[in-house]
Parts: sequence; C-alpha cells; structure tokens
Amino acid sequence: MFTFIDSAWAQSQNAKVAVESSLISDILGAGPVVLFLLGVMILLSMISWAIMISKRTQVKNIEEADLVFEDKFWKAKNLQSVFESVDQFPNSAIARVFKSGYLELQRIAESVKVKDESNDLPKLFGLDNLERALRKSVDKELGELENRLGFLATIGSTSPFIGLLGTVIGIMNSFRDIYNAGSASLATVAPGISEALFATAVGLFAAIPAVVAYNHFITRVRKREIFMNNFSSDFLNIAKRNFFRED
Repeated sequence: MFTFIDSAWAQSQNAKVAVESSLISDILGAGPVVLFLLGVMILLSMISWAIMISKRTQVKNIEEADLVFEDKFWKAKNLQSVFESVDQFPNSAIARVFKSGYLELQRIAESVKVKDESNDLPKLFGLDNLERALRKSVDKELGELENRLGFLATIGSTSPFIGLLGTVIGIMNSFRDIYNAGSASLATVAPGISEALFATAVGLFAAIPAVVAYNHFITRVRKREIFMNNFSSDFLNIAKRNFFRED
C-alpha cells in the first residue's frame, strides 16, 4: 500500500515538474514580439517597485521631520532663533517653507526700513509678497512629493494594455499553429494560449501594485499639502500681527 502511495506521489510530482517545464519552454519559445512585451512589463514592474520604495522613504522622512520642526517652531521665543536652526532639518518640508518666508520677510524689511516709534519693530508693507513666497515654496515642495508619481499612474494604466497586446499576439500565434498543423488539438493550441495568458498575468502584476501605490501616495501628499498650507497660514498670521501695518 505504501509503495502504491509513494508511486502516486512521485507521478504527481513528475507531472507538476513537466507542466512547469512546459510553461517555461512555451514562454521561452514565444515569438520575439511577445518576449519583448514581457521584458517591457517586467522592466516597468521593477521601476515601479523602485519608485514605491524610494517614495515611501521620502514621505516618511518628511512627515517625521515636519513634526519635529513644528514642535520647535511653536516653542521658540522668536523667528530669528528658528531661522538659525532651520538647516538642522534638511528633511522637513515646512522648514524649507519657513526659510523661504523668513527670507522674504527680511527682504521686505530691508526695502521698507520703516520703524515703529513705540517698540522699534519694523512695520512693513507688502504682505502679498510674503504670501506669494510662501505659496510658491509650498508648490515647490508639492512638486517634489509628486515627482515620479505620474510614472506610477502611467504604469498602472498602460501595463494591462501591454499585457492584452501580448495576449492577442499569443492567440494569433495559436491560430497560426492550428492552420500550419491542420489540427485543433490541445497540443497545438496550448503553447500559444499559455503564453497569451502569461502576458496578461504579467501585465496585471505590474499594474495592480502601481495603482495601489499611486492612490496611497497621492492621499499622503494631499495630507502634506494641508499640513503645509496650515503652517503657511500660521506663519503669515504671526508675521502680519507683529511686523505689518494694519492699514
């Protein structure tokens, strides 16, 4: 009895190896166009995974650095002390937004040079310039965060069609083999169908993670945008209250 079971198990394993070997040989024996499309989809998948890993690291570093800088900003006694330590936060997006705003504030102060007699603090004009500088800095940071995300969207939208193209070509090859063999047997049809279905599978394998990652990172970028806009508004209110004329 045990001999019969061992023999059956061995036959099943041999059949499994034969099927896998047949699939690999069918793929390797596919036409040059199908092989080219498979290579393109595999390359796109590798690129998308590299983008996902690097983007995850970038966004995570920015989120952590922003929290630390925000805490320091609100605990600081004045803007000058924050500016002196801003370079300690190279990964913080709002630190760069603050730096742009502070430098613009300095340029406005140097150009106006109007002193308030009561507290010797400059009462400035040109709040619109400061607001424009902050908005420009936020847009620049958003551009950096969104960089290469469009490529993920492109991979997610085009990979299934590339796989479908490989599927169509594989089916066309199957019909050609049927015509050449003059028979519609499974042995004639199977190689072309297998390479056709494999092309579809590879296309979906490249597309699905790219689409999921794109939606995930776009959501996190939108949250960063809200965070930076809120910080810009707070900075603008502080500057308006302390350095600009009311009229």
